[in-house]
Amino acid sequence: MRPLGRTGIQVSPYCLGTMLFGRVGNPDHDDCARIIHRAVDAGINFIDTADVYSYSETEEIVGKALKGRRDDIVLATKVNGPMGDDPNRAGNSRRWIVTEVEHSLRRLRTGHIDLYQIHHPDPRTDIEETLSALTDLMRSGKVRAIGTSNFPAADIVEAQWVAERRGLARFRTEQPPYSLVNRGVEREVLPVCERYGMGALVWSPLAMGLLTGRYRKGREVRTSGNRMAWVPRHMTDQRTLDTVERLALLAEEAAIPLTHLAMAFAVAHPGVTSAIIGPRTMEQLDDLLAGAGTVLGDDLLDRIDEIVPPGTDIGPLDVAYRPPALTRAALRRRPAGERVAA
Repeated sequence: MRPLGRTGIQVSPYCLGTMLFGRVGNPDHDDCARIIHRAVDAGINFIDTADVYSYSETEEIVGKALKGRRDDIVLATKVNGPMGDDPNRAGNSRRWIVTEVEHSLRRLRTGHIDLYQIHHPDPRTDIEETLSALTDLMRSGKVRAIGTSNFPAADIVEAQWVAERRGLARFRTEQPPYSLVNRGVEREVLPVCERYGMGALVWSPLAMGLLTGRYRKGREVRTSGNRMAWVPRHMTDQRTLDTVERLALLAEEAAIPLTHLAMAFAVAHPGVTSAIIGPRTMEQLDDLLAGAGTVLGDDLLDRIDEIVPPGTDIGPLDVAYRPPALTRAALRRRPAGERVAA
């Protein structure tokens, strides 16, 4: 077990992610429950979900599966994504957070959430408004700890300062993307988490499936579910695919399955508390569990650094958060009449 930041909570180095439970992945509720039970029996005590997964169906699956076992689990869920056409049924406002937490509690069949996370930043909402609502939920006992997901380092720091100045609860965790081919968070996000004593539970350590070993140059593979719809650039980026090929050859040379190499890399970083695994089938879960004892030596980690330099994102990860300054051209351009320098 590892400490979840400075919360005093102990969690397993693997966290069971549930995004593929439900209609967008595995629609068989009973099979999903068996996967959850297998993970818990293997020693995983940390489960992560979100209200938007399969349009709230996933939380219901998790809630049913944990009947009789809830007290043994550190249960995390998230809020922010749209839960309907009404624009107020999304975001990080007090109005939505205090409403949606009740829905998540009902779907999860529990009286409290161990870790309630803000799924994405919401530039339209003052972070003090968000922290104030979350603080009240903690004081009411409905939430035990709070965290963020996909927050840039600057936003994490601002939230810490606001919490200190206003006497509000602090974010205790961050959930960023991190894998062999997406190492950008090593540059600022993970160091900031370490500086503030925050736990980091990293998502997509298998790079949305590219590091499963199924994707090799010259081999056509049909993707399952909506993967190509979610991350078309990521799945087809030539530079990323070339890098995966080099990593696969390195894994073969080291006689380690690529999945095991990828997971062992993710949990080797001192700033990482847990790596989120997201199996859709029991076979996928068993493969990941089989590699839990894999330890990468410094020589092998040095070889990885040669292939993917530290702090580098090899290619685009379509579902990663992009701040407004990158998505809205108007924020990068003065009005035409003000651009002249003379």
